[in-house]
Amino acid sequence: MSGTQEQGQVQSALFPTYARYPISLVKGEGSYVWDQEGRKYLDFTSGIAVNGLGHAPKQVKEKLVDQLDELWHVSNIYQIPNQEKAAQLLTANSCADAVFFCNSGAEANEAAIKLARRYHQKVLGNGRYEIITFTQSFHGRTLATLTATGQDKVKEGYLPLPEGFKHVPMHDTEALEDAIGEHTCAIMLELVQAEGGIVPVEPSFVQHIVKLCKEHNLLLIIDEVQTGIGRTGKLFAYEHYGIEPDIFTLAKALGSGFPVGAMLGKTYLRDAFTAGSHASTFGGTPIAMAAVIATLETIVNESLSERAAEMGDYLMQQLQEKLEGNTYVSGIRGKGLIIGIECIEPVAAIISEAQQKGLLTVSAGPNVVRLLPNLLVTREEIDSAVGILNELLTAKAAVKQ
Repeated sequence: MSGTQEQGQVQSALFPTYARYPISLVKGEGSYVWDQEGRKYLDFTSGIAVNGLGHAPKQVKEKLVDQLDELWHVSNIYQIPNQEKAAQLLTANSCADAVFFCNSGAEANEAAIKLARRYHQKVLGNGRYEIITFTQSFHGRTLATLTATGQDKVKEGYLPLPEGFKHVPMHDTEALEDAIGEHTCAIMLELVQAEGGIVPVEPSFVQHIVKLCKEHNLLLIIDEVQTGIGRTGKLFAYEHYGIEPDIFTLAKALGSGFPVGAMLGKTYLRDAFTAGSHASTFGGTPIAMAAVIATLETIVNESLSERAAEMGDYLMQQLQEKLEGNTYVSGIRGKGLIIGIECIEPVAAIISEAQQKGLLTVSAGPNVVRLLPNLLVTREEIDSAVGILNELLTAKAAVKQ
């Protein structure tokens, strides 16, 4: 018999891996979601940067419905025409030349790690395998990607961890230079550390990383899982820095809620990922590709990256104006529509109180409220969210005085 009784209640059949809020969401449209009791919420989480076009976007739904009537899944041992079309859309709008499709951000980063090692070992023949990442980074939950992550909390209980990763503090050029050794094959970073507190990387530090990669023949890997697909006001965050990574990774908003990830790279890396070197059973299915194509065509054709930049500027302006002088707030930072409000103490209570007032937000570390509205968010929706946050943060500041 499945399930157990605990204090008169049936114990959940799910592993308790998530600290869930006491809200059951059952419907979504645009910037809003509704719970099972019919209460409406303004969603400034976007499924943690997944629903870039808002909830249930019509353009994506239509493509998915059409595909559901045609073909759901075939193996990657066959040609999948829409996989090629989605890859062409990505390469035509980026610095990349080739794409590998998978199912998630962790898988995309895993593929990037494997590609970097294999390129050095099989193509260049130098046996290198170490990858340098940064403290407070987040790259996923597989054994390799949690080891690459620069946060100890995700590693507890998973020893022994795989070899081949070094972590250095962000913006510490001396530590970065010292970390480069004979086994180093790549440097991997997020251009806005999302889970690490919404910390944009300084342009001068990025340029120094590029210089070191050229000097030491290292690959530059950019984790765009949360920043990609228009979130920062460019289609990809690396565009803000005037650089071209050797490899970058995508997921989250790539499929507007349908699970899909991608690892993209330069043409000279093709020789490392030859037939049989890497694979994914569900990577690039016809259904997933329908979601990717619809998402990319909508964002590119409707210039939604530019719209995200405009709305991000407006959101930042409103936050700075309303929260100026608020002693409970120690900083506001971000890029485009990924913005963090840093407070002087943990923000869990603020997030819960915002939910009670009909606004959904999420944290980025203990002290940062993270705002991730969809790319089609309106000024009126921004005003509403800022009004709620201002009310809550003003109350917190008053208590502290």
